[in-house]
Amino acid sequence: MYFWQMKQVQINYWWQAMRPKTLAASIMPVILACALTIHAGKFQAIPAAICLVFAILVQIVSNFLNDYYDFIKGSDRSDRLGPERAVAKGWISPSKMLRASILLILVACILGSALIYYAGWQMIFVGIAVCLGAFAYSSGPYPLAYHGLGDICVVVFYGIVPVGFTYYVQSLDWTIATTIAGVSIGIVATNILVANNFRDRKEDKISNKNTSIVLLGEQFGIWFYLSNGIIAVLLTTFFYCLQMPLAAILPPLYLIAHIRTWKKMRKIYQGKDLNSILEESAKNTIFFGLLLSIGILLS
Repeated sequence: MYFWQMKQVQINYWWQAMRPKTLAASIMPVILACALTIHAGKFQAIPAAICLVFAILVQIVSNFLNDYYDFIKGSDRSDRLGPERAVAKGWISPSKMLRASILLILVACILGSALIYYAGWQMIFVGIAVCLGAFAYSSGPYPLAYHGLGDICVVVFYGIVPVGFTYYVQSLDWTIATTIAGVSIGIVATNILVANNFRDRKEDKISNKNTSIVLLGEQFGIWFYLSNGIIAVLLTTFFYCLQMPLAAILPPLYLIAHIRTWKKMRKIYQGKDLNSILEESAKNTIFFGLLLSIGILLS
């Protein structure tokens, strides 16, 4: 019984390290791409499923590595406001976290290699770029998250790349609609990171983790969060020109939830209570993605 309880505790530690509440950032772009392929009559279930699992695995790896390297670099301080980190709390040793990251990235690569059958050998370079992005975010000689480039990474690797290439492996095509959808969902997903960085701005500054909010200030963070949602919705208006009117009509409903969360963020402003903004931002990403997907499917 004791052994089983200990196993359950360990599983829970790994589950928390995966940051399941943020996985919407990798799931919604694939769902959105599938809505586009269904609309175009080019949907293929197997490559779509492979893309979904690959995207989730890569995000988990990115979360594991962020946990590991923030501990190694001393960014996870004792006064941390965010959810507990597995390595910093001693739940998972640094070596185990690194090994798990490497193992999962290998599994993702092996799984992703099946996409070569559907879209050709060039998918090897896409896979390499995605894997390097996962490592470069927190590690290497120029960790992107420490130099104000995390927001751009999210737009690229949780927007343009997953939407574009999930569509491509099913259709062997890349359209204007694909690009608009990828950029818009990427911008919305960026607010998950913005909420995280806004909460940790003071601790990040002390730790020399120069996020965009540390570099540009608190007020930038507040208005950046609001403008991301507005810009994403404005981008979807282009679907009118692409004969997908409902894909332009439904996304503005997202602004109801977005502005409500933004007002709450301004009111709380600092402290652990900002963790609720992180969770709401993830839920809002799902809401936006579903509105846009439904609009595409019904157009």
